[in-house]
Amino acid sequence: MTRAFLGLGSNLGDRLGYLKAAVAAIGDCGAVSGVYETDPVGGPDQGQYLNVVVELDTSCSARDLLVLCQALEESAERVREVRWGPRTLDVDVLWVDGETVDEPDLVVPHPRMFERAFVMRPLGELAPDLAEGWADPETGDCRRLGDWDQITFLANEGAL
Repeated sequence: MTRAFLGLGSNLGDRLGYLKAAVAAIGDCGAVSGVYETDPVGGPDQGQYLNVVVELDTSCSARDLLVLCQALEESAERVREVRWGPRTLDVDVLWVDGETVDEPDLVVPHPRMFERAFVMRPLGELAPDLAEGWADPETGDCRRLGDWDQITFLANEGAL
């Protein structure tokens, strides 16, 4: 089994609902980071994102994980009209222990993860070793709303 990390984000519709459905579809996540609300980085004017990082212990390759990411986005009816535009769900392969990929449709480790607080802060909760020495580029607001279990419980109870 290999340790891998996926980054999930949503800024259209029921943002938390899309994240919850994706985490449930992934199934056996080793851990889910806290939930962060973040300003968009790059792209057109758009609303704030909810972001989480999930840790997996998996036998899947980075390529297999990309297929999973694309299936999750498709199930959330993601539409790709504008690069870095708003989306119901964005799922990226961030890291796969011991694997480096540099292909046109997949780069692992993710090429911009160290530039993004919305990736590195939640990733640092799950894998401090990967965030060691990271410096926040301060490219927008990135605030922690709470633990995954707390946020999803409150949402299920109708408190959010």
